[in-house]
Amino acid sequence: MISFIWSPGNPLPAGTGGSENYTVGQVRELNRRGVAAQVVTVGLGAADGRDEFTDIPFLALATLAEVGDLDGTVVFVNEPHPVATRTPSFLILHNPPPIREREWAFAVDGTRDRTLIATSRYAAELWSRFLDVDVATISVVYPFAEPCFAAQPRPANPGGSTRVLYAGRLSPEKGIYTLLSTLHVDIIDQDVDLDFMATTAGADKPQGKIIERLLDAHPRISVVPTRKTPDSMAALMAEHDIVVMPSNSQYWHETFGIVSIEAQHAGCRVVASDDGGLPETDCGGVTLVEPDDAEALAWGIRAAIAAGPLSEAARRDAGSRFTVGQSVDTLLSVLARPRPIPPAAIVRQLEDLIAAPSDASRDRAGALAGSAVAGGE
Repeated sequence: MISFIWSPGNPLPAGTGGSENYTVGQVRELNRRGVAAQVVTVGLGAADGRDEFTDIPFLALATLAEVGDLDGTVVFVNEPHPVATRTPSFLILHNPPPIREREWAFAVDGTRDRTLIATSRYAAELWSRFLDVDVATISVVYPFAEPCFAAQPRPANPGGSTRVLYAGRLSPEKGIYTLLSTLHVDIIDQDVDLDFMATTAGADKPQGKIIERLLDAHPRISVVPTRKTPDSMAALMAEHDIVVMPSNSQYWHETFGIVSIEAQHAGCRVVASDDGGLPETDCGGVTLVEPDDAEALAWGIRAAIAAGPLSEAARRDAGSRFTVGQSVDTLLSVLARPRPIPPAAIVRQLEDLIAAPSDASRDRAGALAGSAVAGGE
């Protein structure tokens, strides 16, 4: 059994973000292959989001400590809670390292004894610098687009307008305020053939509710309910020509950007910030622009319009990259390979050996110290 430990105290929501889609998609594909896998939630009972994922096995635990009693492979998602597990556990780092000092100790302590998995080369390098470990000790398992995105038919566009979709969460780090500013740039504001749409993803949070009201009041952008299944999101994307990802780079760096590959598989062009892991999502249909720059985003949209629709060949090529099969193949390879010695384990062994009086122990301590230096500790 492979157990994916979702953020304790939080239900697994549908249609709100990449880490949710990644986790559910991995579990679904593993079970399809006959590999037992489940989502584990903590402290919520059956009110943990399972109603929105009827094909996914869920296990509800009352306390975080019960994770330590699970058999099989334990994979923590996002949050590095320091729980002792029966076998060495893994941690998938969907988010960038924390920027607040009060959160640093939690991040460092919780990653100390875990085998780390990042969702892009960028994220692996970012976390290796933060934790002061060799980047080679952090594996990369890329996110993916579900098969329905590449298979979704694209309906005709009878109106002839260019349809632009913002499908990210309604939160500042996703660049929604940059998009709002872009709507007032003259090369956008004066073009009546541009139709903008956003979903309500993230409107369940306090800041999302505020942003939703701002969007509702804006005459240039329409707001539609968030799509909670891959099929419904694929259908929505296929009705658009461009998907924008103006992710913030001031205090948040997108570690990958699953929306970008979903959009390209669905035949959309993508205009995204040239920051974080977003450049790694290019399947042939991405235009990168300066982040946090409304003017740059506006010109990126104009460049995507000028490039025209993705050809059928370009869409097929995009759909062959970042598939769920490729992602799960890599995950299973990471879970099966010999695990690197965590830096914390080397430090503990060094401390024990240095405390021992014998010459042989000191020689072994020197060898371990060399290993620690090679590992970035």
